[in-house]
Amino acid sequence: MKSAYLAEIRHLDLFRSMRDENFEAVMRGAYVQSFPPLVDLIREGDSSDFLHVVMDGSVELFATWTGKDTTIGIVRPVSTFILAATIRSAPYLMSARTLERSRIVMLPSEDVRSIFDEDSGFARAVVRELASCYRASIKHTKTLKLRTSLERLANYVLQESAARNGVDAFLLDIEKRKLASLLGMTAENMSRAIKALAPYGVHIEGNRVVIENRPDLEAFAKPTPLIDDPAS
Repeated sequence: MKSAYLAEIRHLDLFRSMRDENFEAVMRGAYVQSFPPLVDLIREGDSSDFLHVVMDGSVELFATWTGKDTTIGIVRPVSTFILAATIRSAPYLMSARTLERSRIVMLPSEDVRSIFDEDSGFARAVVRELASCYRASIKHTKTLKLRTSLERLANYVLQESAARNGVDAFLLDIEKRKLASLLGMTAENMSRAIKALAPYGVHIEGNRVVIENRPDLEAFAKPTPLIDDPAS
């Protein structure tokens, strides 16, 4: 593996506290692979053979049931998935596929579990990562259960703006059909919600979003750090 890749992985919170010899050991069995768009990386129900690290591109986490599917989340660089299944040696609860050309590092789950058992710094980092994932899951559940579809879209626009340093115009980096699924909406509901946001100063044309009246949008969306702050 290229030294540049190793440096990027080493700086992830998950691996930063790991002892040098343990980091080298777990990386010896790892490998990097580039995948084209729409390639299945893991399947729901399969055994968790690898911990994945997204270095470039983006990956959709999704689940299916009785012919229906839903988007659970989007993973972007540089971050891991799915850590809980790796640590528990349990089946994947979600599937994953690339949304664009992506570079993925795969670390054998058995090696990760071995290091977890003997490296306290790494074990603490795993707990912190799982705690962060748990809190993100609770926030996502709260927005699905407590907000209308229009309120969910309004807050998503504010979150994406905040992630881009508060800009008032940006391009969506996820197609609308997948965004609708992520927000617990049908494609038809998404189309109606986009039109319904116009009176609150938001215009979405294609994948371009323009916030023309932020105070009106915030007054309607009522964002709260207990749902919308990714750092809390």
